[in-house]
Amino acid sequence: MRTGFIGAGNMAQAIIKGMLARNFLRAEDIAAADKDGDKLRRFCAAHDIRPQASNEELAAGVEAIVLAVKPSQFSDMLPPLRAIVRERRPLVISIAAGVTLDTLDMLLDGRGELPLIRVMPNVNAQIGLSMSALCGNRAVTPAHLEWTESLFAALGRTLRLEESLFAAFSAVACASPAFTFMFIEALARGGLKAGLSKQEAVLAAAQAVLGSAGLVLESGQAPCLLADTVCSPGGTTIAGVAALEESGFTAALMRAVEAAVNRDKELG
Repeated sequence: MRTGFIGAGNMAQAIIKGMLARNFLRAEDIAAADKDGDKLRRFCAAHDIRPQASNEELAAGVEAIVLAVKPSQFSDMLPPLRAIVRERRPLVISIAAGVTLDTLDMLLDGRGELPLIRVMPNVNAQIGLSMSALCGNRAVTPAHLEWTESLFAALGRTLRLEESLFAAFSAVACASPAFTFMFIEALARGGLKAGLSKQEAVLAAAQAVLGSAGLVLESGQAPCLLADTVCSPGGTTIAGVAALEESGFTAALMRAVEAAVNRDKELG
């Protein structure tokens, strides 16, 4: 399916790189448009995909459109596409936080007849380890959902969710890589303070986080039970866990998720 990306920012680039690396689509079947012409030309040249002069030109030549711009841009970007989209009826996929299916339909004057899908991937798409949620409106067919799910499954794991749960999912899966990067950096600084080099500390922390996540997924056990298996009575790990809780570790993360959920709703 010929696919066009409106927006060639970090997330669009991560998705396109993942698609090409896993041969989900050929480069000749991908087009992109972006208001930053220089950035667009550099990116398209690097991946041998087709740059488009405008969003309208892109919409006229593809079967699926991925909207990969900031939510604040939708109200200006989508109305000029109404006529082309209503005539050609491409599948429209939004990866914008907070922009609901009803809002997309309204901005495109879809009248409930245009196939619209929301997907929330995360930045780890660029290495094939994304976590993405998706949902569609009533005009979306099973084939649309299966194709979109296959696209994002090529970039990691996928989950079909009710749209009402998207804000919570976005906070847990899409904002959390930033939290995790901060956690790895903090661990590395602790290792640096204890005598490791920064390179050694970052490697040790990142690999430990990667392995721990893999163990949660592979074992199927609750994270709290896995944590208990590492905490020997009177040992070093439980001392560290106690220090984290004394500093409000769990509460701080829960507040971070809550703040991200609230911001997602504000954007919508």
